[in-house]
Amino acid sequence: MNRLLAHGLGLALLLAAVPAAGRGQLNLYCSGPVEWCQEMATGFQAATAVTVAMTQKSTGEVLAQMRAEAANPRGDVWWTGQADAHLVAAEQGLTEPWRPAALDDLEPWARDLWTASGGRAVGMAGLVVGIGYNTELLDKKKLPPPACWDDLLKPAYRGEIQMSNPHSSGTAYTILTILIQLKGEDPAFAFLKGMHANVNSYPRSGIAPTRAVARGETGISLGFVQGFAAERRAGFPVETAAPCEGTTLAVDAMSIVKGARNRTEARRFFDWALTPEAQALTAKAGHLHLPANSKAPPPPGSPDLSKARLVPQDLARFGQSAERNRLLNRWDEEIGRLPR
Repeated sequence: MNRLLAHGLGLALLLAAVPAAGRGQLNLYCSGPVEWCQEMATGFQAATAVTVAMTQKSTGEVLAQMRAEAANPRGDVWWTGQADAHLVAAEQGLTEPWRPAALDDLEPWARDLWTASGGRAVGMAGLVVGIGYNTELLDKKKLPPPACWDDLLKPAYRGEIQMSNPHSSGTAYTILTILIQLKGEDPAFAFLKGMHANVNSYPRSGIAPTRAVARGETGISLGFVQGFAAERRAGFPVETAAPCEGTTLAVDAMSIVKGARNRTEARRFFDWALTPEAQALTAKAGHLHLPANSKAPPPPGSPDLSKARLVPQDLARFGQSAERNRLLNRWDEEIGRLPR
């Protein structure tokens, strides 16, 4: 046997001895904050030796990309993004069912999504919709902190509020739906029209208003209580309020892309992401989302939500693609086209 042949045979035997998972790949679509996405990608790669290619986009952008790629899927897992969008993806046949290994250990709100989606999506983190405000900026302008939804209509807040765009942001779509649940559809849109005079921008990213209020680029923003609390823990002058009229627990979800090229790795990620160890990476990334796994403790510094009036999110209605499209079109007609 010549030296080249012997070397080649040795290399082949070495590769054969490496577990298949170690040579696998996963294409991950992530709709969460980029540092959290990176923590999960790195954590899974370290735990399994699977190479992870991660793409971070907003909820609406990932949903649009999955529709465009339906005939030739490029992604394997869609991780994070609001539950209603994952239900739309399930309804449109863009995702496929899988029973996660930790299903019986999950919080009821996480399991309920798995059931509602026909096993095509599962809750992986919880967030409470709220109002955030920059204490230094409001003090400087002698403005009172908002405590209720209707406070946001006050003329004193003109140009002080930031809310993301519901077309691209799952956060903003969730805010739209809870306002409809609390007020009724027509009054909710009347509220948004009234608040529009106080809004300085509607960025595409759901996390953008939270970052903006923390850094003093806007006085008030709409987002998630846990997001504002994380900014405060990082040292920014931010306080938060769960609106007095009521709010909701929004569910961040996870789905496997239908026709995933790396289905085995996708299922491994699905199971791994719901373990207490993987759920703990939320805090490591600097975030305070409520874990879906009941065996995982809440991140240190999580806000006290004992007094929040939580209204269950009507995912049966707002997770339907026809209803979602109708509401977004109405937002375009009645809010998006208004001058600023």
